[in-house]
Amino acid sequence: MPILRMFKYLSTFALSSFFIISSSTLVTADSITDRLDSGKKLRLGYAVSVPWAFTTEDGKPTGFVNDLTLLALEEMGIPLSNVEGHIVDWAGLIPGIQANRYDLITGGMYILKSRCENINFSNPIGIFGDAFMVPIGNPMGINNYQDIIRTGATVATGAGFNTVEAAKREGVPDSQMLLVAGEMEVLASIMAGRADAGIMTHAGATAQVEKAGGGKYEVTNPKDLPIWTQNHVGIGFRLADTDFIEMFNTAMLKVIGTKAWMDAGAPHGYTNVQLPALLGYNEATAYACANK
Repeated sequence: MPILRMFKYLSTFALSSFFIISSSTLVTADSITDRLDSGKKLRLGYAVSVPWAFTTEDGKPTGFVNDLTLLALEEMGIPLSNVEGHIVDWAGLIPGIQANRYDLITGGMYILKSRCENINFSNPIGIFGDAFMVPIGNPMGINNYQDIIRTGATVATGAGFNTVEAAKREGVPDSQMLLVAGEMEVLASIMAGRADAGIMTHAGATAQVEKAGGGKYEVTNPKDLPIWTQNHVGIGFRLADTDFIEMFNTAMLKVIGTKAWMDAGAPHGYTNVQLPALLGYNEATAYACANK
């Protein structure tokens, strides 16, 4: 059965209108709908970043971004058996989807103006802040970017992370920034003494502190960073897949905030704190693309 017929939230009239309006889009070889109609699997691209996105021992995508995405896809009629995960270095996520190596980016990507120039985003799945990972007791008193400048500390972060732009906006010089592949490498840099602190998402920093064990490190409060560093997280799509994004957003709106949604995110630390306000929800991505 063609995958469009599986979208249970579309009426017969809407489905007919969809074919008339978007037929030119659906005939493109790279469209998500064509892949699914031809029996191919929908491909999720993500960097390994606990608890955002990673892979189970039996090869299934998980982490709260993946699990929430899978819930929305299931609402569309796309089961887990029709989905596969592709692990990618963070800096390669956007180039990879542009090269048609996968169909969705589910790594927990913030919606930023610079990224919106290259990919499209779904409506937000959550709102998140960043935090520093520092030695226990925070001996250098690092709680924000100005503290990095003041102390002359070296801060590690992932190449392509939103924190690179944020640090530069706050005036942190390149000489005090160590760019590495991802969150695990941030931890490794601090443990090796190459960096005095690391900056990443609060969830990611918490996961790395737990991974280090032994009470060696702690996580700062995201509220100690400028308010503009609070970010919306969305699912990334190719620029051409606008029709699929619209259907994805419609499905997600039916499940976001429900018990099933919260239950899917809870094992990975997703709570009501991260749940976006649904007031103005449909405009949130456009606002972030224009202003973040």
